[in-house]
Amino acid sequence: MFAEFKKFAMRGNVIDLAVGVVIGAAFGAIVASLVKDIIMPPIGYAMGGIDFSNFFITLKGAQFTTLAEAQKAGAVTINYGVFVNTIINFLIVALALFLLIRGINRVQAKPEEPAAPAAPPEDVVLLREIRDLLKTRS
Repeated sequence: MFAEFKKFAMRGNVIDLAVGVVIGAAFGAIVASLVKDIIMPPIGYAMGGIDFSNFFITLKGAQFTTLAEAQKAGAVTINYGVFVNTIINFLIVALALFLLIRGINRVQAKPEEPAAPAAPPEDVVLLREIRDLLKTRS
């Protein structure tokens, strides 16, 4: 059983998948930082200095000004601002993957060769031969 598992785990596609997962996790961290540190601050500034990650509703416990304070106190919260950030993360990842796959498809797509014209039907070939024979007689 161990030898069979080793054979399965060492196949090329399993290793490729593992590499893809690791690179995907790193890419996810880059996108999360992009959204949190680059995209959301200007959006928050344009909306009057709003920090989306501090949008939350306290269900149980006292009212807090920041999500970090609420979590430290153990309050039960609905963190819809963090959800908005996560949606933006997803949209950026989806766009990046779309552009990547689109580029790969363009590179892999072979230029279409013009199709060879179809051979004429036999009756047309025969009529052409008769025509050519009649031309040579005249």
